Amino acid sequence: MNIEEALEFAKETARGAGEIQKNHFEKKGLAVEHKGRIDLVTEVDIACEELITEAVRENFPEHGILAEEGARRDSLKGYIWIIDPLDGTVNYAHGFPMFAVSIALYHKDEPILGVVYDPLRDELFAGVHGGGADMNGAPIRVTGVENLEDALIATGFPYDLKTNPRNNLANFNRVVLECQAVRRPGSAAIDLCYLACGRFDAFWEQRLFPWDMAAARIIVAEAGGKVTDMKGNALDIFGETICAANQVLHPKLLALLED
Repeated sequence: MNIEEALEFAKETARGAGEIQKNHFEKKGLAVEHKGRIDLVTEVDIACEELITEAVRENFPEHGILAEEGARRDSLKGYIWIIDPLDGTVNYAHGFPMFAVSIALYHKDEPILGVVYDPLRDELFAGVHGGGADMNGAPIRVTGVENLEDALIATGFPYDLKTNPRNNLANFNRVVLECQAVRRPGSAAIDLCYLACGRFDAFWEQRLFPWDMAAARIIVAEAGGKVTDMKGNALDIFGETICAANQVLHPKLLALLED
């Protein structure tokens, strides 16, 4: 398979889904449904997923699909596209301008490439395993911040935080007292890309899904960051937790966290 062609496909498809998001953003009468108490899905999530998955089926008929809103297809050759058609749905439904399209390609659990597109800012982040990371074609790198007290860190909270004791609140309380500040933008994909380009210095979160981090974790790693689970083990995108930072900050943040 030609990786460059796959990367260009992912970029073009992400831009197409982003155009849908931009065109419907803040429109009145947006159809919104509840998947859980505070877990939402909109008609835009569905439209973007249909656009991306149909493009994958047409261009890569032997590849598998794993997408947030339910699209599934087994792979004939071990390749799988992992898709979050609209990461930050709650933000989107409330008119809060922080959301993105996330598309990743894996081969037998190994990351190949990832693309995250923020349509409102027209920022397209991309990473290829062994090939570096960029934003709109310009190379990006994580920061060199070494001390937690100088670090701006991002995190998020699970949808069932009101009923599940693994809700990240204890971790938040520990970290916020040790670092410069903690932010909670509401899109794990954007959080990780902001880490990759130096806007954040670190990121952690619990109870994520594969599509939340599949693409952006590649971008962070290719930008020089270290990405593991919250126990310090190699990241498993099906393992629900993530800790990411530059090489110096990573162990310092990890020491504060409980899985």
